This record gives sequence, structure tokens and C-alpha cells, in this order.
Amino acid sequence: MISLIGLPWDGSSSFMRGAADAPDEIRRAIECPSSNLAIETGGTFRLGDNVIDLGNLVDLSDLDSATAMDRVAQGIEDALHYGRPLLSVGGDHSISWPILRATAPQYERLTILHLDAHPDLYPDFEGDPFSHACPFARVMESFDHVDLIQVGIRTMNDTCRVQAHRFDVTVVDARAEWDPALLPADQPVYVSLDLDVLDPAFAPGVSHHEPGGLSTRELISILHSIRAPVIGADLVELNPQRDINGMTAMVAAKLTKELAGLMLRNC
Repeated sequence: MISLIGLPWDGSSSFMRGAADAPDEIRRAIECPSSNLAIETGGTFRLGDNVIDLGNLVDLSDLDSATAMDRVAQGIEDALHYGRPLLSVGGDHSISWPILRATAPQYERLTILHLDAHPDLYPDFEGDPFSHACPFARVMESFDHVDLIQVGIRTMNDTCRVQAHRFDVTVVDARAEWDPALLPADQPVYVSLDLDVLDPAFAPGVSHHEPGGLSTRELISILHSIRAPVIGADLVELNPQRDINGMTAMVAAKLTKELAGLMLRNC
């Protein structure tokens, strides 16, 4: 059994708001009768049974970024008290920092598998250290026991390249082939999945269209290649305001089910 929580926050978005509307849109897509609740690796995504929906963390919209990060971290700590692995749906990518702030101290070693078009390693972005362009800088400067593997990157600039070197990040850019052996099989893994890791042809409903990304099948294959225990995950950056006929929401729902399947495998 796992928990699901929605984090409707986009106050740290640098280009376009809208991701705060994503959690409920993903839930609607999961329940859409055009598909079903099957998980490809086996089993079924069953709300109220093997997936307990904790609802959305409320009262975020009018907060400043620092206060919102504290509120999310406290909400995640409260959710983890149930003793179940937690799957979070956002929301912009800034939420990964408070999620991991609450999650990482529970493990002696932790690997983060970060799937994204962007490295999100800025020391700050436009003066905001809590921007959705910064969460993994905050994580890596805070925890010595965390390893970061980034996949699908295709916007690595000089600033983030310096940061990747500083934090000894393993970067598998979008041109490279994924090697499952990069993940230690016996070390817990946290998956952070930004939908713009996908090419815009597969996920137009994101704020930052970055051509040259993965296909949906390539992304699912990477997820299915994980053999290590997946102890938590987030799925972020769906922007329903940019979506076309709910197509990206259905992709997000599919990926939510497959992430749940990885987490349920450990239970």
C-alpha cells in the first residue's frame, strides 16, 4: 500500500503559471474511462485499496516561496507518518526540495533518479533560491549521503555544469543511452519525474517546451529498468492550461500508475 498526495504549487515557476492545477487534473485522467487502471508491470492502481489518496496539501497559493517550501516539507512529514511510501503529484518542480528535505534523512544512503530536460541545479534563479530551477542544488548542498543521477538533460549551461561538477552529479543527457547499471540495485531510489523530459510531441501540456526529448515509451522503459527499491517519487510540471485535449494529463496519469507500480513492488 502507498500514499498519494497532491501539491498544488506553482509560485516558484519562472516562465508560466498553471502547474498548481495539475494534481486534480491527473486524478481525473487516472479515472477517465477511456483507459483503465492496469499497471504494465502487473497489478492495478486502486484508489482506496492499494493507493490511499491523502488529497491535496491546501493553503499554498498565497504564500511566499520560503513559507510554501516549509509548508510542503511539514505536509510530507505528516504524510510519511502513516508509514507508507509516498507518491507526490505537483505542482512545479520546486516541490522536490521540501519533499526530499523530509524524506532523505530517513535513509543512510539514497539515490535520486531525476528525469528532466533541465538540470535544476542553479544556486538561485532570478534571485529566488527556491525556484523550480534550483531544487537539486538545495538537496545536494544539504545532504552528503545522497547521489544524484540526471537523465534526459538537454539544457545544460555553464552555471549548471559547474554545479553538476561540484556535487558530483551523474548526467545522462538526452543524446545518451540509459544504462540501468548506473543505479545500485541495493540502494533506495527516489524518482523525480518532470514531464518536460518528454519531447513536446508527447507532452505539449508543460510550461517549458524543450524539443529533442524522450518518447513516452522510452521513459516508461527507463522506469521499468529500475531494480532497486523505489521508496518515493514525484511527478511534476503538468500545465493543464497548455495541454491539448487532455493528452498530457493522460500521459501523466499513465506515468503515475507506472511509478505506483514500482513503489507497490516493494510493499
